[in-house]
Amino acid sequence: MKVTVVGAGAVGATCADNIARKELATELVLLDIKEGIAEGKAQDMMQGAALLGFDTKIVGSTNDYAKTAGSDVVVITSGLPRKPGMTREELIGVNAGIVKGVAENILKHSPDAIIIIISNPMDTMTYLALTATGLPKNRIIGMGGALDSARFRYQLSQHLGCSPADLNAVVVGGHGDTTMIPLIRLATWNSVPVTKFLTEDQQKKIVADTMVGGATLTKLIGTSAWYAPGAAGAAMVESIVRDEKKLFTCCVKLEGEYGQKDICLGVPVILGRSGWEKILDFGLNEAEQAEFNKSAAAVRNMNDVLKTL
Repeated sequence: MKVTVVGAGAVGATCADNIARKELATELVLLDIKEGIAEGKAQDMMQGAALLGFDTKIVGSTNDYAKTAGSDVVVITSGLPRKPGMTREELIGVNAGIVKGVAENILKHSPDAIIIIISNPMDTMTYLALTATGLPKNRIIGMGGALDSARFRYQLSQHLGCSPADLNAVVVGGHGDTTMIPLIRLATWNSVPVTKFLTEDQQKKIVADTMVGGATLTKLIGTSAWYAPGAAGAAMVESIVRDEKKLFTCCVKLEGEYGQKDICLGVPVILGRSGWEKILDFGLNEAEQAEFNKSAAAVRNMNDVLKTL
């Protein structure tokens, strides 16, 4: 099994490190446009292998896509990260060209690869990658919902005083501060609805804090977060390469599901060896569906910017 991570910045390197430690691939390629960065980080990780006990071969490359040939899964993290006060939407102009170029170069050498998009604005970049490459829809997957759901579980755990691992909670809709929809009605603590343990005010705060989770971290550390985004990408790779059939909220092409068409948006899917294999219908209530439709409209507005580039 061969996996490539494009972009050796904080998110890409963290994603690659998680993939290597879990031995999800026999060979892992880390590629970046900046001279020496990918090679240096690959060598650093390989030196850690002696201490951590993993056997994944890690190869660094400065923009040599030939080294990515035969990749089964490719994670694209390339692009500018957010700065304090910057929205994900403001990154469209720069990152669209980067993501499109990366996807095209990857497919020249790995035509059968499954592609995971982490680059922001993630919903629009996923839509761009799908339309630009013409790949089957199951092979282009946006990461956002997996990360947002992890942040949702974190917020719930802080209020409940429990382990996030004991919680099941998902976020659907767009990967944006105003477009994501934490489904607190469906969240459970070891099968018991969390709403049994939380006041209305607590529930509202958890939802609000989840929605600005990324912006909160950007303000605190001065750039986009990387530990959880990298871990989310690696978790998706794991479900694919090990054919685990795990349920993640991912940004995928909708063709009537959840009342939307011709858009990539976060919904619950099963991830396996062929990519995303099935969309699950969680039966949104009237209010949740209205929020989902509002989220879709906002993402469509972002997608429309692509037509002007």
